[in-house]
Amino acid sequence: MERRVVITGLGAITPIGNSVEEFWKGIKEGKCGIDQITAFDTSAFKVKIAAEIKNYDPEKYFERREAKRLDKYSQYAMIATREAWKDSGLNKETENMERVGVIIGSGIGGIQTIEEENEKCNEKGPDRVSPMYIPMGILNMAAGNVAIDIGAKGESISIATACATGTHCIGESYRLIKYGYQDIVIAGGTEAPITPLSIAGFTNIKALSKTEDKTRASIPFDKERNGFVMGEGAGVLILEDLEHAKKRNAKIYAEVVGYGATSDAYHITSPAPEGEGGARAMKLAIQEANVKPEEITYINAHGTSTHLNDSCETTAIKTALGEAANNVMVSSTKGHTGHLLGAAGAVEAIVCVKAIQDEFVPATINYKVPDEECDLDIVPNEGRKAEIKYAMSNSLGFGGHNSSILLKKIKE
Repeated sequence: MERRVVITGLGAITPIGNSVEEFWKGIKEGKCGIDQITAFDTSAFKVKIAAEIKNYDPEKYFERREAKRLDKYSQYAMIATREAWKDSGLNKETENMERVGVIIGSGIGGIQTIEEENEKCNEKGPDRVSPMYIPMGILNMAAGNVAIDIGAKGESISIATACATGTHCIGESYRLIKYGYQDIVIAGGTEAPITPLSIAGFTNIKALSKTEDKTRASIPFDKERNGFVMGEGAGVLILEDLEHAKKRNAKIYAEVVGYGATSDAYHITSPAPEGEGGARAMKLAIQEANVKPEEITYINAHGTSTHLNDSCETTAIKTALGEAANNVMVSSTKGHTGHLLGAAGAVEAIVCVKAIQDEFVPATINYKVPDEECDLDIVPNEGRKAEIKYAMSNSLGFGGHNSSILLKKIKE
């Protein structure tokens, strides 16, 4: 028997707020979290700006010794999970923790640790490499550390599909619960990629904006867009079987009703022509939810602010929704947060949940120059009050990975 899956907890640490409440307030106010990079000296770099976490002190969340043994990407995942778990009202003393899973992924993993230890190895010799290098650097450790921290003994998995990671993690968690394998899954994505090597690599693949004006760097759907802005942080959602949530009188934010995942099988960095793979992912999510395209009020677009992504995603939305694409509100919140890579889909799913809950559609901020190739209703610069029955979130990753989830307003 297929089960219904709901969202009962939210946690986030982002460039515009270190909790869900702060983050959502920043979204509603149109706050931009992009600024000069402070993590390292950028004087030799063509890219000088990113969306960093502000006022971050690991010792506020971890003991000093513990913080030193956790790469920042793991720290972010644990912080967001603790908030989501607390928000859900779940209690590990009374819960069957063998039925609680974790699917938290990352695009890059512990890149800061990898860079620092590589430098140490080259400069001081192999014997000086930290014994914690491997457990800090490997990509599954955010999920592993979260499972240990919370005591979750169900399936613990890490997905890596570049910028589609967060949405894939939520979608696969949804399926685990829908088909009875778990009762609860801690789902999301985390990333800490603002490092010299990471910024250099993305710069040289011509993915990043070199603009130093923070209000014109991440400008999704704007004709003058010229690359994305790197962001960092984590988003975590607690997904739960509806009947399980009802039994414990849980607060329910929204229902997950559809998920689509496809591959372009086309190119390592460019989307397939006309956004064909993304369109199929959206169609699959709509089919699983058994809804009509015109019932979807809002789409949180992948909207990276690269020329190809935004034009291809516009075409993909038109293909997937048909005539309904003329009326759907579509915005990208990457003008607020930058691009959080593997965490983007999770943070943007939280945006969709809060949009449903608050009846508020976020704006695409910093928008100035219309582009005839991106002619959807992108909610420019000012958010709108609107009842949202269904909200969709799209994520598209290097390697041709596409994922879409569909969320529904739940009537108590």
